[in-house]
Amino acid sequence: MSNTERKRREALVYHAKPKPGKIKVVPTKRYSTQRDLSLAYSPGVAEPCLEIKKDKRNVYKYTTKGNLVAVISNGTAVLGLGDIGPEASKPVMEGKGLLFKIFADIDVFDIEVDTKNVEKFIETVKNIAPTFGGINLEDIKAPEAFEIERRLKEELDIPVMHDDQHGTAIISSAALLNALEIAEKNIEEVRFVVSGAGSAAVSCMNLYVALGAKLENIAMFDIDGLLHKGRTDLSPMQARFRTDKEYASLAEAMVNADVFLGLSVGNIVTQEMLQSMASDPIVFAMANPTPEISYEEAIASREDIIMATGRSDHPNQVNNVLGFPFIFRGALDVRATKINEEMKMAAVKALAALAKEPVPEQVNIAYGETKLTFGKEYIIPKPFDPRLIAKIPPAVAKAAMDSGVATEPIEDWLRYEDELLHRLDADNKIIRLLHNRARTNPKRIVFAEADHLDVLKAAQFVYDEGIAIPILLGNEKIIQELREELEFDGDVEVVNPKSDEQKEKRERYAKIYWEARKRKGVSLLDAQSKMRERNYFAAMMVNDGDADGLISGYSRSYPAVVKPMLELIGTAKGIQTAATTNLMITERGPMFLSDTSINIDPSARELARIAQMTAMTVRMFGLEPNIAMLSYSNFGSSEHDKAKKVGEAVDYLHRYYPDINVDGAVQSDFALNREMLSAKFPFSKLAGKEVNTLVFPNLDAANITYKLMKELNKADSIGPIMLGMRKPVHILQLGASVDEMINMTAVAVVDAQQKEKRQQAKEEL
Repeated sequence: MSNTERKRREALVYHAKPKPGKIKVVPTKRYSTQRDLSLAYSPGVAEPCLEIKKDKRNVYKYTTKGNLVAVISNGTAVLGLGDIGPEASKPVMEGKGLLFKIFADIDVFDIEVDTKNVEKFIETVKNIAPTFGGINLEDIKAPEAFEIERRLKEELDIPVMHDDQHGTAIISSAALLNALEIAEKNIEEVRFVVSGAGSAAVSCMNLYVALGAKLENIAMFDIDGLLHKGRTDLSPMQARFRTDKEYASLAEAMVNADVFLGLSVGNIVTQEMLQSMASDPIVFAMANPTPEISYEEAIASREDIIMATGRSDHPNQVNNVLGFPFIFRGALDVRATKINEEMKMAAVKALAALAKEPVPEQVNIAYGETKLTFGKEYIIPKPFDPRLIAKIPPAVAKAAMDSGVATEPIEDWLRYEDELLHRLDADNKIIRLLHNRARTNPKRIVFAEADHLDVLKAAQFVYDEGIAIPILLGNEKIIQELREELEFDGDVEVVNPKSDEQKEKRERYAKIYWEARKRKGVSLLDAQSKMRERNYFAAMMVNDGDADGLISGYSRSYPAVVKPMLELIGTAKGIQTAATTNLMITERGPMFLSDTSINIDPSARELARIAQMTAMTVRMFGLEPNIAMLSYSNFGSSEHDKAKKVGEAVDYLHRYYPDINVDGAVQSDFALNREMLSAKFPFSKLAGKEVNTLVFPNLDAANITYKLMKELNKADSIGPIMLGMRKPVHILQLGASVDEMINMTAVAVVDAQQKEKRQQAKEEL
């Protein structure tokens, strides 16, 4: 099966399994008892109905309207697929709903309307509008899209925006402002060449004009050529950009141009065309998936270019997800009656300003950067920047209030920003960040049990996604049969530790192992025998540099797998005892729990070391650790040795690691309830902070807790993540799921990246 066909099949399976589609409706109120149901429906539901009848504004108080957006399309201009109809557009609309939810915590109903008639479409939307707090029009072809949006904005009292028009315009405008600043050019003086005259291109140029661009400095091209004064086939929106200048071709127009905007088709711009542009040219080649000119070609054409595309694999991605979730968030939160030009301009300026602020380490880590800073390769924020939710909605909300379209003004802005930051704690953003970081520099990871179907599924995923370079250990015949079943193609190394082909390597590994363990009761014969076992062989591959990391434990008990890792790999210099932490994706955000798998009853010094190693791991994920050292007592309230042990560990950490925000001994409810902790123990270093790391006093408590969270709360778990090992080795829980293995592989890759960086730093010293 070709790579294209495999991707096609993967996309179809993703949308079909385990349940068709990408979004669902989830109850937000209790429904377990008869009383609950009588309040949710009859007779209790009559009361809010009557209150809304008295005052329609009460619908925001008693229903989901205020956080519900309709994503509406008729399927006439879907992505690059064209007019494929309303049913075929539904996967895209569901996808838009997913993005609204994960980036801005906005609920969505997607609605596909079966009409191309403008009047019927408008009538349909108006008739269903009472359900929603906002309307996101999507994938409607021009010029109808312009008229539909104009009419709905005039005739409805809720925000309406056609994202295809305004999303790209808003994001690219922010990029343009910063690019012009870097190029030291004035927007009123620069000359624009535009390839494409559809809704997105027209909206971009309308916003650029609002920012100060001059109409006489714009040359726009469509499939029929230049939009000149003699053209009579243009819509009113396009006609605004007709010019009396004469350019026979796009190439001719680009001579001495300052800005090129591409929203058309791929590979229509050459290096020679870019070389003909003015100094410090700004090139936004945003056709997807193939830009008008590739990033590599553009950068190679001249050194002074400032380049942006719509692609995620290059700097300066113009991505609509930077805009629409946060614009609607701000509009909904002040109950705006519309999204006006002032609100769009506020989003532009907030995005542009954010790119100039110091970038959080979490973002640097996610994109594999040492330090992102404002400049030619960073003119707009990254989509995974956690600050977007706290920066863009307030700017939009303020603009709505200042322009008079807000009906529920915000008074406490600090509280509002705090609420925004907490909206997304329950999503899986940290997993996306983890995968993205692994892709920046994938490493060779040994899958020690690759002759199991689920393990091979995980290896296939990380290979296809570029997260890791898998090495498949096991019976090559079984692996090959499973690969054929999964249609897992590609040049992937397969190693059978027991095969004749590996005899020389087995002998070499055995000798190294024997030399290291011969004074600990291991004979050469023992060493040779162990090298036929997959976990010993895999550990030696990592030890000897034949792989960068390993994953094992799917089919064997944890102690059986950890033993060879400790024997062969061992702990890092200065580390006496290894430990583990589990990253739990909870409703309150990511939580690290330590030690979940190794140390049964650690001493005070060992507890302190576990906390210190966990802090390093939390920072590896780009988060600042706030660590609670747990006990059954609070801050010395018990004199029992078990409680005193935790207090001694905290004292040690405060003395030798003052940079770590850690405190205890503290009970788990106080640790997790910020208000309660601050009220009762205001002296604590954790007072007023969100605890994201829990260190338990013993293995019983940690292991039981993380497994209860996983089963009862359905919290996703990444781990156990090994702490303190000399090399990147990570051991799965018996019977781990495919997703858990994928995430642990990403952890192994990031661990290898970190260890490689530390080694390089030592060598440079």
